[in-house]
Amino acid sequence: MPALLPGAAGFFFSFRIAIVLVAVRLFLQDAQTGVVAGLVCNYFLLVVVGFFSLGPAAHRVRSLVRGPVTWSLVFLGFSGISLLWSSAASLAAAAAFWCAMAADVGIVMLLLRSGPAEETGSAVMQGYVWGTCTLAAIAWMLPAQSDLRLGDEELLGPNQIGYACAFAFFMAQYLMARRGRVWAVPAAFFAITLLRSLSKTTIVAFIAGEAFILLRDHSLSRTRKLVLIVAALVVIVAFQGLIASYYTIYTNAGSEAETLTGRLGIWAYFLTESLQQPWIGHGFHSVWKVVPPFGPFEARHAHNELIQQFYAYGVAGIVLLIGLYGSVFRLIRRLGKGPVRTFFLGLLIFILVRGLGDTEPFDLSLPLWFICLISSVLAQWTAQAQERESAPAPLWSRPLVPFAGGTAATRRFFS
Repeated sequence: MPALLPGAAGFFFSFRIAIVLVAVRLFLQDAQTGVVAGLVCNYFLLVVVGFFSLGPAAHRVRSLVRGPVTWSLVFLGFSGISLLWSSAASLAAAAAFWCAMAADVGIVMLLLRSGPAEETGSAVMQGYVWGTCTLAAIAWMLPAQSDLRLGDEELLGPNQIGYACAFAFFMAQYLMARRGRVWAVPAAFFAITLLRSLSKTTIVAFIAGEAFILLRDHSLSRTRKLVLIVAALVVIVAFQGLIASYYTIYTNAGSEAETLTGRLGIWAYFLTESLQQPWIGHGFHSVWKVVPPFGPFEARHAHNELIQQFYAYGVAGIVLLIGLYGSVFRLIRRLGKGPVRTFFLGLLIFILVRGLGDTEPFDLSLPLWFICLISSVLAQWTAQAQERESAPAPLWSRPLVPFAGGTAATRRFFS
């Protein structure tokens, strides 16, 4: 399989949120054409990866289906079955979006089947980083929104930009440890873009995850930690004028400050509707054009991951969500104590905190394709660590022990 395919997949996973924007603003098409273009690219990438994965492979797909991957496939299957009772405005559109989510998982599984997990994972992350660099560059070129945040009022929200940059920062951070410090440059770009997006929920979640890593990662010296903290404070001070202006707009925009930007009303509505179908929910893609607008704002999801899964899939969705994230946590816990384990726990903290105030319309905050990717990477590391522990030590590294037999002089020599 060509080495560029994993990178191309990672690039697409990040950049696709800007496809509609590019189609409308650059090519003067309507938004529906941009959505169709994104779906076509998704399916085409699956076909290309599938074509190049034909023939003998390094791994069987069955060997990859374990732990979090199994939970991901169960979640994917249940969400697909929910199309049978979904209250989506367009069942055909819902089916197309579900097929795209399934294609993401299929792409990653085929990539993992064709090569070593660690190399494939790093290549996908590198592609995601470069895709987010392109996305962030486009965001900086857009005129500021009416509330001074990055993005487009209709086609690309600041929360989408902020989440993509924060997620890409973690990937760049991983690549810095595995591939070299050159990845610190895009990581810094993502951190600045995240702050400029003024995506409040993502920024709080990002700080929580990174604070955990800084406090628990003993491989970082105190000097380096201090430099990182000072650099962060300098960037915040540089943006203090923008932050103050945004706060003024935010506190004078109706009752947003008292209602967490309207989230309390959204949560109350979704919880009330969820209780109407508490066991299996309203089905996949049952929010857009179904839930009435909240004033000028039209919600695409419940802005809380647990409530979103309860609304979409009922109690079954909550069980699947807890089971999936719990299996990821258990897999991370199997790693030996060290910076890798600390890093992935910090990433999981970021996802969980972000899920308290935001989520995704179709996928989880920790995407299913990424769960499949890191599950194979972490499983490979765990297996290699167990092999090293169980392998007999070389003869020259073993401690000398006294012979059970021999003369008294010989026993005294070896003891």
